[in-house]
Amino acid sequence: MTTIQDIADKMGVSKSTVSKALNDAPDISDALRKQVLETAVALGYTKLRRYKKPTKKVCIIIEKENMRYQEPHHFAYDILVGFRQMAEPAGFDVEIVPVDIKTQRNQHYDVFMLEHDYIGAFVVGFSLSDPWIQDFKISRTPAVLFDNYIVGNPSTAYVGIDNEEGMELAVSYLAGLGHRKIAYLSSSLGARVLQARHAAFLRSMHQHGLKTSPAAIGCSYYLSECMEKHLPRFLENGITAIICNQDTLASATLTQCQQLGFQIPDDISIIGFDDLPIAACTSPPLTTIRQDRLELGKSGFFALSSLLNHIPISTYLLHAQLIQRESTGKVPS
Repeated sequence: MTTIQDIADKMGVSKSTVSKALNDAPDISDALRKQVLETAVALGYTKLRRYKKPTKKVCIIIEKENMRYQEPHHFAYDILVGFRQMAEPAGFDVEIVPVDIKTQRNQHYDVFMLEHDYIGAFVVGFSLSDPWIQDFKISRTPAVLFDNYIVGNPSTAYVGIDNEEGMELAVSYLAGLGHRKIAYLSSSLGARVLQARHAAFLRSMHQHGLKTSPAAIGCSYYLSECMEKHLPRFLENGITAIICNQDTLASATLTQCQQLGFQIPDDISIIGFDDLPIAACTSPPLTTIRQDRLELGKSGFFALSSLLNHIPISTYLLHAQLIQRESTGKVPS
């Protein structure tokens, strides 16, 4: 395995210089420290050094521009709680690390992890455009990605709910209520999980013998565009039920339909996804597909501990659950 001497030989510097750089000695310049870290990662030194450390440090990396996590009503709050409930009793130090695109562009994921002595990460809130998504394809430092899947790298794993099952529950439930004209409303498809839900909707509709058309599918980055562009088209085409890819969008759809004079669920049935706290507080309360976020956090630690023990786990999915509330009903006569 790669040693400090190997790094020193590669760089043409002394072994003590490399050791100082790896241990954040104050007499080493930032430029030299950066060069040592990058060389160490390139030579595959990441695991060797940190598994010798007595303290087991892991981190939860949050893409702070995409995911809120500080308050109990935020989506990722319970995910972080669940992870810590499993990791800390097992003897791990857990640090929450918010990052943005600038941070990712300035430093490779493996280099970042080596510099901060993290032996693994649970990664939450990343979109397909985030720079580290590319890093994860070749990284050596164990990383468990929530709602993102990397092909071919045994150092990464994917944790989430079964979106295929979740969408099947939604479509099957509406079909059982007699709905045949079902629309799908989505925010931007820039995240893998949103693409998965979109594809799952199409497959589930096909399996139930229900027709889909471009006129009954709407995807926009901005919520306002969903309300102003896609929703009126659905209503004009006689749609009787709408599945939204997340609860915030479903809540806005419910309110907008009411403002346009439609009764929920007498005229239109609406289903959300995630079962955020807001879902039970809308009027009427929102039928939705639940993600057990506390259990997702616990699963994130389970997957990460597997990777740390050299078990190349790939995918760990939890079952979805349909939560029936008052925003759905039988198809209008």
